Amino acid sequence: MSKTAILVISFGTTYPETRKKTIKATEQAIANKFPDADVFEAFTSNVVLKRIEKNEGIKIDTPSEAIEKIRSLGYQQLFVQSLHIIPGHEYHLVVKLLSPYAKDFEKFVIGKPLLTSLVDYRDVKNYLVGMNDLADDEAVLFMGHGTATDIAFTAYGCLDHMLMGTRNYLGTVESWPDLKMEMARMKSDGIKKVHLFPFMLVAGNHANKDMASDDKNSWNSQLQKAGFETTPHLVGLGESEFIQNQFVKHLRAAIRSAVNE
Repeated sequence: MSKTAILVISFGTTYPETRKKTIKATEQAIANKFPDADVFEAFTSNVVLKRIEKNEGIKIDTPSEAIEKIRSLGYQQLFVQSLHIIPGHEYHLVVKLLSPYAKDFEKFVIGKPLLTSLVDYRDVKNYLVGMNDLADDEAVLFMGHGTATDIAFTAYGCLDHMLMGTRNYLGTVESWPDLKMEMARMKSDGIKKVHLFPFMLVAGNHANKDMASDDKNSWNSQLQKAGFETTPHLVGLGESEFIQNQFVKHLRAAIRSAVNE
């Protein structure tokens, strides 16, 4: 029987509590669905890796280190699952880095990010809408990271559009749709109270500082200045069993695709 390894790759976070609730929880969900495989983890952010090692004394692998370890341990099959939200720059770097190793394994696949197909968008949209019961003057504003490096920035605008009419809105920190646009839409829709959630795997630096803090430039402060009543929620997407299972589903799809080639 072939030895199988699963490598779960994420950007990582320096916040231990959210790391446990999101990344570790998703890795465990994957391990539970693939009991015959051994699960390994890697983070793509060198800054995060260095800070974790310095502050917590924990050494976590880069994707290159993890795959070298897996290869040296004699695994014949390697299934990689990205925990990225969109197929953007970070995800494509992982694919570019790891694809040359495919020749070293009998079977090698890379599972897709959270938002890849139309079905993904519909499923995630329905999940987000069902998260909260909202009064007529209440809304949820999700903070996505955003990207300005490639066409993947459109993922956030697409999902935001699909959420229209549900009192759920999605803006981004670094691209489009931006906070200014979402605030104008919420005012037009008669929203008075806003629940803030990160649309990110973890509730890390962006969620704590750019979204929920009292800093004058945070979303929380800007919304309050604009007259909204705010309630921040530091809950990463990775805490959700639904989101965890979406990643499991993507890995299963990648494996099935490889079998049918």
